[in-house]
Amino acid sequence: MSTRIAFLKGHGTENDFVIVPDPENALDLPPATVAALCDRRAGIGGDGLLHVVRSAAHPEARELAAEAEWFMDYRNGDGSVAEMCGNGVRVFARYLQHAGLVTEGDLAVATRGGVKTVHIAKDGDITVGMGRALFPEGDVTVSVGERSWPARNVNMGNPHAVAFVDDLAHAGDLYEVPPFQPASVYPQGVNVEFVADRGPRHVAMRVYERGAGETRSCGTGACAVAVAAARRDGADPAVTGTPATYTVDVPGGRLVITERPDGEIEMTGPAVIVAEGEFDAEWLAGVLG
Repeated sequence: MSTRIAFLKGHGTENDFVIVPDPENALDLPPATVAALCDRRAGIGGDGLLHVVRSAAHPEARELAAEAEWFMDYRNGDGSVAEMCGNGVRVFARYLQHAGLVTEGDLAVATRGGVKTVHIAKDGDITVGMGRALFPEGDVTVSVGERSWPARNVNMGNPHAVAFVDDLAHAGDLYEVPPFQPASVYPQGVNVEFVADRGPRHVAMRVYERGAGETRSCGTGACAVAVAAARRDGADPAVTGTPATYTVDVPGGRLVITERPDGEIEMTGPAVIVAEGEFDAEWLAGVLG
């Protein structure tokens, strides 16, 4: 007798995810299983997987249960574990709303990058408090072919290298992670953003996401890009006392990023549930051999 396991599919600015509701953390989701589900030809397909678990039921989130009922156990498309995913948090919140578990307004979501504050607006957009950016010391260089650029080292709970370019085409095909130096700066790998100006406080970006390849959008990447652009432009809200807001175009849409004087970064954008259904555990067992 086959076992049917529920799933949904959602996206935030076309950064797409397989959503697996599992409130009591009863499912075993090793890396090979996650990779099979995220496979775009032989599986459901997604840049990553959102495992929806009650914080109290997950060993990595129990200590956060008093602050946030729900834990986003996020995995990259290759099955590896990730600290945070900004677009994923918005889609995670949209799922909770879709399932009737939360309503419009404010909620808290536990992640490996800490508890994130979320606001679901009546107009449909979702704003996520993404925490503060850190700027680790040390020069970084990113290369594609014969071109190289200095990159800003930004940590948003996960590592980013932000390179400003004249043309986004200079990023190449992004089938492989762009080489970076020194290699010791990112021992666990890095998300690499290529950024081009579109107007005052308006930029466009492409991104190679660690564990996923080029994606249509990256929320933490958009935040890293916005704060890197602000510092390049001489805007530091902690110094000026004025929030800095940047519009960031990604291949899958548009995000609005605001850094407040207290350092907190807010990301606003859409999140959509596009389908729901079931997959067969026997199929999955066959895929995994």
